Amino acid sequence: MRIEFDRDTCIGMFQCVDEWDGFTKNLDDGKADLADSEEVDDDLFVAEIPEDAEFDAQFAARVCPVDAIAVYDDDGEQIV
Repeated sequence: MRIEFDRDTCIGMFQCVDEWDGFTKNLDDGKADLADSEEVDDDLFVAEIPEDAEFDAQFAARVCPVDAIAVYDDDGEQIV
C-alpha cells in the first residue's frame, strides 16, 4: 500500500497526526508532514505504508477534512 499527501491542500487541522504517527505537525508551515515520503510533484508526497500501519494510515486519510490524503492498494486502486 502507498499513501499520497497533497500538502498544498492541507489546512493544518492535524487530524491525520492524531490518527497515525506517519504524519507530524509542522507548526512553522501550519501543515502536516508525511514521514519518509518522496516529493513526486510540487507539494505531492508519496510513501509506502508499513503493513502494521495500514489501518491507521487509512483512518488518517478518512478523517482529513479536505481530502488531502489518498491511500492506494498494491494494484494502484484508490481505496480511501
